[in-house]
Amino acid sequence: MRNIRTLEDRYGLLFSMRIGHYQLTNSLIAAPMARISNRPFRNLCYMMGAGMAVSEMLSSNSEVWRTDKSCLHMVHSDQPGLYSVQIAGCNPDDMVSAVRINVANGAQIININMGCPAKKVNQNLAGSALLQYPDLIKRILQAVVNAMDVPVTLKIHTSWAPEQRNYIKIAQLAEDCGIQALTIHGRTRACLFNGNAKYNRIRAAKQNVSIPVIAHGDITDPHTTRSVLDHIGADALMIGRAARAKPWIFREIQHYLDNGELLTPMPLGEVKRLLIRYIRELHGFYGQGKGARITRKHVSWDLQEHAPNNQFRRTFNAIEDASEQLEALEAYFEYLSVKELTELCSNNA
Repeated sequence: MRNIRTLEDRYGLLFSMRIGHYQLTNSLIAAPMARISNRPFRNLCYMMGAGMAVSEMLSSNSEVWRTDKSCLHMVHSDQPGLYSVQIAGCNPDDMVSAVRINVANGAQIININMGCPAKKVNQNLAGSALLQYPDLIKRILQAVVNAMDVPVTLKIHTSWAPEQRNYIKIAQLAEDCGIQALTIHGRTRACLFNGNAKYNRIRAAKQNVSIPVIAHGDITDPHTTRSVLDHIGADALMIGRAARAKPWIFREIQHYLDNGELLTPMPLGEVKRLLIRYIRELHGFYGQGKGARITRKHVSWDLQEHAPNNQFRRTFNAIEDASEQLEALEAYFEYLSVKELTELCSNNA
């Protein structure tokens, strides 16, 4: 059993994590999220301080590779930072084919998905469903690791169901197969998004392998980050839903780890500038029509803090034209600026 490193050693490693021969700028990683982690979102996460951003899940099923949706997901160029691509499937040969085509398209790191809890994925024996079959996991990992000369990482939940808890066995199997880093979400598949992530289990896995372990689950603010690092001794942290709603969480966390103090909240004008730029990128990436539809949910998430009553979000979701969406955002932020100034003057009166 490996000893947990000292606090100083852990925080030193937090800023110098490696995956294979690649060096991350830091060890705060944007999670792969279906229908969210597109190229514009990954660009935004990098801009806001993520050390790496993993693509949304790609199926290893070659029949879907030529759809417009899959083609866009397989664009790995013109992105800052490392190109880490997540692939899901259960057939070793299909997984190898998917790896080869994505590496040919520019992927630098391959991430294998054995953590997705979605029913649609699990019923095809992919994602978390694979955690029930260690022998098949071994065949997949060996095939993918040996297929190409690129680092391969793995993402898992702690198990399929609470009564199994085979995460230590899977972690050791991953290391034996040549996996370069392991992300562990602290819930079982059966938990879905209910309950709290069990960091004790991630810690136990970390103590039993020598490869980097990335902790995932319920990491929502700088204080949580520090407590998770103290408890687990993780080499890195993966952030999902919190980044979806507030992509600048990466720089807030990094500032806290560097300085021990909370970063001043981002000014409203900066939030506006980032969101407008992000929406323009979504429109350009998907095209005006599809881009406008996809923009609706992204704006709803990004404005949760600034539009808590949902009225603007409901109004925005009815807009079908991309240029009208930008006009509506400009007007809404102008309203928020006037409101903020009015409240400031009232408080100083």
